[in-house]
Amino acid sequence: MALQIILILAVPAQAFYTQMNGRSIVLQTAPVDPYSLFQGYSVTLGYEISNGQNLSKLPGWKDVEAKRKVERDPLSAEAASNEFYVILEAPADADRRPPQAWKPVAVATNRPNNLPANQVALRGSDRQGRIRYGLETYFIPEDQRDDINQQINQINQAQGESSKPAFVVEAKVGAGGNAVPTAIWLRDKRYQF
Repeated sequence: MALQIILILAVPAQAFYTQMNGRSIVLQTAPVDPYSLFQGYSVTLGYEISNGQNLSKLPGWKDVEAKRKVERDPLSAEAASNEFYVILEAPADADRRPPQAWKPVAVATNRPNNLPANQVALRGSDRQGRIRYGLETYFIPEDQRDDINQQINQINQAQGESSKPAFVVEAKVGAGGNAVPTAIWLRDKRYQF
């Protein structure tokens, strides 16, 4: 019974530790469908770094692709591993408000060591062509839900489909590359999770 309790508490404890001790980053969101954005009390977002075409332009992507080909082979010892790391670099003007998104500069199959102070490694996984970082779903308080939905709809209408959305997500990244969402910026307004 004690082992079960420890296992149940391990997941939120890791998220809490990352939120308290992780490094803050900002991610550019990808365009979203406002009609499927809200389901219940959660918001689902995509990111520019969730698009394989964007990642394929970065150094190191060929190594990730080669690893994925090995993983598709069911007889391979590496078949269970589909993780990679996106190296993100802080913008030159990191103190700007609203904040600017961190720029992806490389991809690695293993967690890089000794990154410069202005870079961080975010762990991602590729499951059947869907790139995930554990930052895609946020549960938000009901009192903020309507305001956030209205703001996103206004942004989408004002910008059209061809330009970047005017909202970014703040997250904290732990030493192992795990991330926890902390806030969303809609234009110059910040909503903390």
